[in-house]
Amino acid sequence: MELIQDTSRSPLEYMKGVLLIKCFAEALGPLQSFQAQPDDLLISTYPKSGTTWVNKILDMIYQVGDLENCNRAPIYIRVPFLEASDPGEPSGLETLKDTPAPRLIKSHLPLALLPQTLLDQKVKVVYVARNPKDVAVSYYHFHRMEKTHPEPGTWDTTLCHCPLPASPHVQEWWELSHTHPVLYLFYEDMKEVRPPNPKREIQKILEFVGRSLPEETVDLMVQHTSFREMKKNPMTNYTTVPQEFMDHSISPFMRKGMAGDWKTTFTVAQNERFDADYAEKMAGCSLSFRSEL
Repeated sequence: MELIQDTSRSPLEYMKGVLLIKCFAEALGPLQSFQAQPDDLLISTYPKSGTTWVNKILDMIYQVGDLENCNRAPIYIRVPFLEASDPGEPSGLETLKDTPAPRLIKSHLPLALLPQTLLDQKVKVVYVARNPKDVAVSYYHFHRMEKTHPEPGTWDTTLCHCPLPASPHVQEWWELSHTHPVLYLFYEDMKEVRPPNPKREIQKILEFVGRSLPEETVDLMVQHTSFREMKKNPMTNYTTVPQEFMDHSISPFMRKGMAGDWKTTFTVAQNERFDADYAEKMAGCSLSFRSEL
């Protein structure tokens, strides 16, 4: 994505060929001292792929469905963001030092930038991938409202110069899932409303992390991790973040939470161009995505 620089917003830097927000790039040095614990669990996604949703599900699992405990703090405190390094705020590394085990850890880092300790310790990973067209639309609106990120410009300008950065991310984690304990989930499978989804996906997560819960607790989780419930919950909707960092009047952090919303934004020409570019970049990869439900 070619993002327009704005002096009031954080600039971009390349790290090992990956374009990062400057504050994230600055966090990579200190992250070299991070020591993973064997019972850590990493939640990895490309941005706007259902990260907060899975964070909420796993936190509810770890809290055995206790709603009071699940609202003890905003989700970004309950599930520390590994590479976070916002000015004036505790870094992800600092937050993790104060997080009791077993820890849930969120990251958007590609494998090349991920602390090696997470792989060496064979830390379990829950990865979520989403249809790239919906990711592009959601990420565009997120960049509009997230004031520490570069201004995206117009939708057409953004899409015309978008190099599909999600493509290598989803591919490399898919390949890693063949050799590392990775549960690879798809956003569209979780959104499918026909029974038994999303209950089926929650059961997959429970089995992967080696836990079991009564069916009535799982039903409670399905209810309280729905987009409707999370959007109105200040502990999950990011409205606790000051407006100078996230301006929800521009676009809410939790906007629509749909599968297939890209069709309301893409023109025919944009869709054709995107499909051609995506097919080229994903050539030889066995991954496939549903573009609608």
